[in-house]
Amino acid sequence: GAAAAAHADTGATPAAASCATDGDREFPLTTRLHGGPAGYTAGGGYGVWYVDLTNTTDRTCTAVHPVIVLVDAERALKPGHAQLEFYDRGTVTDPADATRPPATTDPGTPSPSPTPRPHPVRFELTDEDELVGALADDEAGFRGFTVGPGRTLTVKVRLQFTSAAVANEVVANAAVVQRHRDDGDWVGQSNDYRFRVEAAPRTGTGEPEPDVPRDPEEDRAPSPGPHPRPGDSTAPPSSTAPA
Repeated sequence: GAAAAAHADTGATPAAASCATDGDREFPLTTRLHGGPAGYTAGGGYGVWYVDLTNTTDRTCTAVHPVIVLVDAERALKPGHAQLEFYDRGTVTDPADATRPPATTDPGTPSPSPTPRPHPVRFELTDEDELVGALADDEAGFRGFTVGPGRTLTVKVRLQFTSAAVANEVVANAAVVQRHRDDGDWVGQSNDYRFRVEAAPRTGTGEPEPDVPRDPEEDRAPSPGPHPRPGDSTAPPSSTAPA
């Protein structure tokens, strides 16, 4: 698919044991987008949302990269209009052990810094006029997320639109890829996150107001809502990315 193809272009990574097997009828990672705002203003600040990755298998999934796809009704979004960042450490929870507090980092994911930090996502425009970008940053040493058996990893992302973006209706979803050198397996598919982009306010000259970034410290924490169960997955019955 387009998402997997775009992800393959982000560079090679060491081979990882596949968390998908030929006998799997569902994707090994149940994936859920949640917590995002209903709308954004072009030229405004970041909106924060979260990607839940729940490992429904008894195998550890490594080198995992969600690939975010943005589809807009006007087919007017360009790579320079949307700015997405992800944080290189997520929050890990184990539904089987409610007595243990959730970890604040994923011990299997290397990070060049002791605290989570944002990494930019490089969007590309597909032949279908969709924006596709992988949560990957090889130059910074980020090699993907690790999700242990039965665990849920919650990844924080933040999105904003430049003043050049037009009023639009947008649908975001995530195809999840496990990388193997220059190839990868399709191991998860998320729900849709729908939102609206409002045009940038006009100044007295008729020009859009300049972009105003928001202090990332204002970003709110994830809600403690229930995580999806393995049986809740709406992913198609394939577990390998199509050729």
